[in-house]
Amino acid sequence: MRRPRRSRDDRAVRPEQSESLTVVTSGAVITGRLALAATRRQRVSDVLTNSARLGEFAAVFDSPAKKDGPPTHLHFHVARILQGTLGIPEEGGMYRVAIEDVSAWTGGDFSCSDH
Repeated sequence: MRRPRRSRDDRAVRPEQSESLTVVTSGAVITGRLALAATRRQRVSDVLTNSARLGEFAAVFDSPAKKDGPPTHLHFHVARILQGTLGIPEEGGMYRVAIEDVSAWTGGDFSCSDH
């Protein structure tokens, strides 16, 4: 039985566990796993809390996000920017991409290879 196709906006609101997406935005190709906005906010807060210089900014990400209308951003974690045969950073990072800036997208996570 075929699963119905999910729109990009639907994926932003309710990403499935370990769901991957690849997007083109402003000429960059970003590939990785989608995360809920709340998950991304918590991870950013944790990173800032552990920083000696930036700890005071963690509170900005501790408060719940405003939910006015449909999603405006895709939130990636364990993501890479693809450049030629490289994925930067190799171990993946966190990215937030405005949906309106996405010019192309496909389901799945792309890998880099020089073969």
